[in-house]
Amino acid sequence: MARRFRCIGLRAGQGRCRCAPQDRTHLLGRIDQSSCLRIPNRTARALWLSSQGVARAPTGPLDVLQIIRQLGFVQLDSIQVVARAHHHILWSRNQKYRAPMLDRLLARDRSVFEHFTHDASVLPMEFLPMWRRQFRRKQDQLGKAGWFKGLPDASARQVIKDRIKAEGALSTHAFDTKAAAPGKMWSRPPHKLALDYMWYSGELATCHRVNFTKVYDLAERVYPRHLREISLPDHEQIDWLCEAALDRMGVATLGEVQKFWDAVSRDEVAHWVRSADTLRPVEIETAQGQWIKAIAPSNIEERIAGLSAPTSRLRILNPFDPVIRDRTRLSRLFGFDYRVEMFVPAAKRIWGYYVFPILEGDRFVGRIDLKADRRASVLNVLKLWPEPGVAWTIARQAKLEAELGRLARFIGVETVSAKNL
Repeated sequence: MARRFRCIGLRAGQGRCRCAPQDRTHLLGRIDQSSCLRIPNRTARALWLSSQGVARAPTGPLDVLQIIRQLGFVQLDSIQVVARAHHHILWSRNQKYRAPMLDRLLARDRSVFEHFTHDASVLPMEFLPMWRRQFRRKQDQLGKAGWFKGLPDASARQVIKDRIKAEGALSTHAFDTKAAAPGKMWSRPPHKLALDYMWYSGELATCHRVNFTKVYDLAERVYPRHLREISLPDHEQIDWLCEAALDRMGVATLGEVQKFWDAVSRDEVAHWVRSADTLRPVEIETAQGQWIKAIAPSNIEERIAGLSAPTSRLRILNPFDPVIRDRTRLSRLFGFDYRVEMFVPAAKRIWGYYVFPILEGDRFVGRIDLKADRRASVLNVLKLWPEPGVAWTIARQAKLEAELGRLARFIGVETVSAKNL
């Protein structure tokens, strides 16, 4: 049975803690008797890990769509050093997950759709009415962006849409225009610019993928009619996006709310905070011992009271896992400084091309460099770095070996090799 925290300390606005005096020093610490709730660091960590589905062991019944709902979105990424990011993220929440399950949700069930949060992601299809403003925002942003220099005009884009309407869903391979500067990073041919622009603006939608290549169809043939017909005022979409972000974080600063979806501006978040009547001002203790101002849902005390201690199971997380995506939040809560180095020149990398954080309980205890050799059916352990102050005990090593074995089974290789350590 999961161990529960014994109490939530002193409630704001109340004179007595319900626990006996000897019980008041515990994981949750003490809450000030004021309107501003003070949340100790380990409690803030537990809230975040619980909200993100990694506070419990990744076992039990599997509902992939519910995992995506809980997370809000799952980032897509093509890199497959071990497993593609989206598959690894879902597997980290429930190790019964396998890659074809997400493909079915997108291509057959139409219960998720692809679009852009801070990066390309899958979101639950029922979020579509609250995502309309993001289509408009991306259209406005990208129409002005240098990244879309050379974008075909509206009439040329309509020719592409007419082809898709007549022939059915098409990938970029169905077109043959050439990039103006072939070989240059991010250089794309005109047809790809047009397809991407119309995807960002919501005119086209991903209907499925083939070996991770996106296949585009008309939005009205992918998005369900009953959702397309819902029209919400902009302020209602903003309210929903902010509330949904905060709900998935437990506690957050205004900047963290804005960065969660990257579908609202900082000013829009600030206006939402001023107008919302269901928020609770809080202070969060950082890993460095400082206290910072933040906000929480009105039921924050009940959420704290219902927390269970995070599992002591060791997890190898993906570099694009939502738990670590916001590097500032990661450092504040866990004192763990991490960066993705695949775009950093090899000579300037501190760790390596694709290094995985290691989470144990409520702290990051190390990072590990892994690479799958599918032809040889081996998961290679290239290097392991324990975090400063973490003793790499026999018990911790056994946990790591167990997780490496589970990861190897997930990606379908037979053995784990650590001969380079």
